[in-house]
Amino acid sequence: MAAKITAAQVKELRDKTSVGMMDAKKALVSTDGDMQKAIDELREKGIAKAAKKNDRIAAEGLAHIEISGNKAAVIEVNSETDFVSSNDKFKTLVNEIGKAVVENEPKTMDDALALKICDQTIQEAVTGLTAVIGEKITLRRFQVLDKTDSQVFGSYLHNGGLIAAVVILDGSDEQAAKDVAMHVAAINPRYIDRDHVPADVLAHEKEVMTEETKAEGKPEKIIPKIVEGRVNKFLSEISLADQEFVKDSDLTVQQFVESKNSKLVSYVRFEVGEGIEKAQENFAQEVMDQMK
Repeated sequence: MAAKITAAQVKELRDKTSVGMMDAKKALVSTDGDMQKAIDELREKGIAKAAKKNDRIAAEGLAHIEISGNKAAVIEVNSETDFVSSNDKFKTLVNEIGKAVVENEPKTMDDALALKICDQTIQEAVTGLTAVIGEKITLRRFQVLDKTDSQVFGSYLHNGGLIAAVVILDGSDEQAAKDVAMHVAAINPRYIDRDHVPADVLAHEKEVMTEETKAEGKPEKIIPKIVEGRVNKFLSEISLADQEFVKDSDLTVQQFVESKNSKLVSYVRFEVGEGIEKAQENFAQEVMDQMK
């Protein structure tokens, strides 16, 4: 006679594995209520299923920042739904990956996936959690930043990890660095300053703006002047140094930084899912509302 499965057993198995209620109940029924056998069965079935999930798009998840001394790691770990990103096991995995990356500074994704966390590789940990949760989980990208003793990190996580931004400033004002990181999260600059805008990007914009200005019927002799003004406006929109600072629109970011006896060095911004096939959400207004 089959063992009677209680609600308490189902809850215990779900707490241990994070699987759905019906999956937990089926596993307990098939193993006559043996908790360990049920866990093993779910893992075995899950791992088999995980191999079939490779073509799914994992576009949700969390970005995370881990700072250790003069190193900072920014990572993005994806899941298929935002529900999973609130799972404690998923958050723990993200934190452990961040620590391993900042401590070891891997050069490639293969190097990163081979790092050890909790007596297994990151790849094994990702596969195991994919099996348990039932959704594709991936370490999508990472970047490690190094600073000197005379520089400071500023970091900011929006909504617990939907956007992560890290800034390095020459100087000692950590609050200023954090303020610039919040600006980076909100405004999403493409380059640190206009000198870093690739020549082909600038040439393309000049060409497009020249044709647009001609189409507007402007006199030929003033077109170069108009285009120059429009190019400067374009550069001020995409260059961090030239952007209006979100906390004080009377200052550019560079002017704000200089007022704190500091200098922009570099920045990194990860937005969960950017570049993946999904509709992008606009977080800028939410970030700015938080900063008021």
